[in-house]
Amino acid sequence: MLKPLVTTLTAALIAAPPLWANEAITYQSGDNFDDTVFSVESAILDAGLVIDFVSHTGDMLERTREVTGSDIILFENADIFNFCSASLSRKVMEADIMNVIHCPYRIFVMQKGGSDQVSVGFKSMPVGAMKEVEAFLDQIVKDALGL
Repeated sequence: MLKPLVTTLTAALIAAPPLWANEAITYQSGDNFDDTVFSVESAILDAGLVIDFVSHTGDMLERTREVTGSDIILFENADIFNFCSASLSRKVMEADIMNVIHCPYRIFVMQKGGSDQVSVGFKSMPVGAMKEVEAFLDQIVKDALGL
């Protein structure tokens, strides 16, 4: 009796997405990459936040493409803005100290290889206090895109 239950549970765990997998919330920009990056940066600063770091992920992946043995151009451009809100971070970490794993918050701007379309987005946050962070990031992106 125990063996069929273990087999069923094992199959369910293998088929389920990992608990750490998050969906991305994305919007399409009507502007080119550079103008979109400027708009996102401005929206973050206008929200009273400080950008800790901008990761030029697209540049890094293109620079290392040959070394990794790939001939696929993933991005024309891809930058990730890293920043935090002291008040919001304190609030969500007081609700659950393990929300520290979501800090700093990130918004990406990307243009896929061979495409003119620019996307802006962020990862969705888990249920609970982090949904307030998700709403905050969503508002920053909407402000940047004029939505």
